[in-house]
Amino acid sequence: MKCDKCNEKLGFESLPSKIYFVSEFDELMAKSRIFLMKLGLNLFKIHDLHYIKVEDTKEFFKSNIDAIKSHFNQMSAQDIKVYIDYENLGFSYKMVLHAKPLQRYINMIDDKEFFDVINNQSLTSYFQPIIDVNTNSIYGYETLTRGVKADGSLIYPDELFEKSARNDMNFKLDRMCRESALKTAATKKVNKKVFINFLPTSVYDPEFCLKSTVKWAKQLEIDPSNIIFEVVETEKVTDQNHLKSILEYYRNEGFKIALDDVGEGYSSLNMIIELKPDIIKIDRNIIKDIDKDDYKVSVYKALVSLARDRGIKILAEGIETAYELEIIKEIGVDYLQGYYFAKPLPEPIRKI
Repeated sequence: MKCDKCNEKLGFESLPSKIYFVSEFDELMAKSRIFLMKLGLNLFKIHDLHYIKVEDTKEFFKSNIDAIKSHFNQMSAQDIKVYIDYENLGFSYKMVLHAKPLQRYINMIDDKEFFDVINNQSLTSYFQPIIDVNTNSIYGYETLTRGVKADGSLIYPDELFEKSARNDMNFKLDRMCRESALKTAATKKVNKKVFINFLPTSVYDPEFCLKSTVKWAKQLEIDPSNIIFEVVETEKVTDQNHLKSILEYYRNEGFKIALDDVGEGYSSLNMIIELKPDIIKIDRNIIKDIDKDDYKVSVYKALVSLARDRGIKILAEGIETAYELEIIKEIGVDYLQGYYFAKPLPEPIRKI
């Protein structure tokens, strides 16, 4: 059984279609009708829904994109739903369920490079080393996703996930990133720990949504104990029991868990106590200039104390200076990461 969220391929086909316009608001339906009539198109009606017939769907949107953006503001474009029927299937409840905001179709043109990356699965992973303090050697690597455009240039994670979020594509992108990390690590013959970020809000059901990730790990013959999944954006998690079920699924498969961006506030402390991760990654905002800020030193000490009492390893990320490193080592730390040692690179460095 396939998940529509993860497997849908979004884009326009250069094919004839019926394009339906749907909204719960009468004024927006009227606004849509006025717009289509201004374009000189024939309007058809079925069950109070209006639709048009076009010979080339892709060309219709490309040639009219400026007019669409001018006529509909973002709020209107979000509340008007569009369904493109290429197969002349006619009206059905599925049509209404699968209709997407008009804004999404606008984005398909404005964010074309992003959609090309997603539809072509053009992702790669860069590797930033993580240092074991006790052995002064590479313990593992954090894998960091890059989108690869048609010309070979890169789309960086901030842009990828910003466009992914506004197009409701986090489910698909998050899965693709996990799988890209595993495949790239196997290709590069990485035999150290591999840290992989994941968005817990992008997992409906761990048994279903994470199956392909586990499959790739086994297929690539990567030792599960060498894979550490980093929980990111925990502040957006509203169902902590659901998050616990995800982590339990990972642990049952033999993977380890790291809690990313641990910093100030009750939320981080509560997450440590509730989730019992194997590793906590101290937020770079705590690490930055820690040698000049007694408050940051106090926060770092408190986190170290909490982790030590519970047998949790500590990873300090975002280290950029020798002064930061000196203070961190003096207080206590197990693993180190940051530009001071190396930037993320397409080819993992093998020695520090």
